[in-house]
Amino acid sequence: MDITDTLPAECMSHIISLTTPRDACRFSVACRVFKSAADSDFVWEKFLPSDYKEIISSSVSDSSLITSFSSKKDLYLHLCHNPIIINNGTLRLVLEKESGKKCYIPVAV
Repeated sequence: MDITDTLPAECMSHIISLTTPRDACRFSVACRVFKSAADSDFVWEKFLPSDYKEIISSSVSDSSLITSFSSKKDLYLHLCHNPIIINNGTLRLVLEKESGKKCYIPVAV
């Protein structure tokens, strides 16, 4: 019996959301069913910081980021590779790719 035949996609997405972004990417290459579950917005919403909407909306860089991407995974990856300016231009925020932790970098004056 194959686990992908037994568990609903929502259940697999929930299980994957309890892992890490790195693990979710690994799941997505395992099989078609895992890819669908691992790439879901439900999973990537869990990996984004809980306050990501507030952070982005108060960003000096670009407050339209939330609506700029077709998926939460794309937004997550963007925030990993493209720091946003926050705190009135004094800090840059970038997500650590493997864990989703927020990293704050002072802006040189």
